Amino acid sequence: MLSTLPTVKARLEIPAVDITHDDLLTSFIAAVSAAFDKKCNRTFGRAEVTQEFPADQTEIILTSYPYQSITVFSLKSTEAEGWLDQPEPEFLVRNSCVISLPTPLGTSRQQARLVYTGGYVVPGDTISPGMTPLPDDLQQAAIEQVASWFQNRDKLGLEVHWPKGGVYQRLSQLPLLPQVESVLQPYRRWSL
Repeated sequence: MLSTLPTVKARLEIPAVDITHDDLLTSFIAAVSAAFDKKCNRTFGRAEVTQEFPADQTEIILTSYPYQSITVFSLKSTEAEGWLDQPEPEFLVRNSCVISLPTPLGTSRQQARLVYTGGYVVPGDTISPGMTPLPDDLQQAAIEQVASWFQNRDKLGLEVHWPKGGVYQRLSQLPLLPQVESVLQPYRRWSL
């Protein structure tokens, strides 16, 4: 998850000993993390990823980056034969997010697979050498989005809120705050 419960509670000025909303806040943190992944077409949290691609492709755009290490390349020609591990080919990592192969692993009639470790170390996890922590702007955007959802939890799904007193509010139906959208823009993964 892109933030921790204590950090979100501190932002909302909820005392650490007050556990009334912990389950709700934890689910909001998980939902915001998933929304960020979906919006940016990538996985932010560090994980071991299995990614398939056409075997004749030489540029593999990773779904989870920054890149850390490759476990195995595999090739499949038929379902009956299954995946066959390949000797690790020469490759170049560009911008910590693209694996460039000098030659294809196979033909257009075959499927290739890459197992690798990539992504940011999320708050609360231990950072070791060679790992990249989650950028501060992403964590702060996640915190602000969770805070917004929490503070407006009684109005989610409403277009207009008209309490007593004659003043009404027109509520935004955007899934993410505009300032959060602008933070996510440079982190989007483009693919063809």
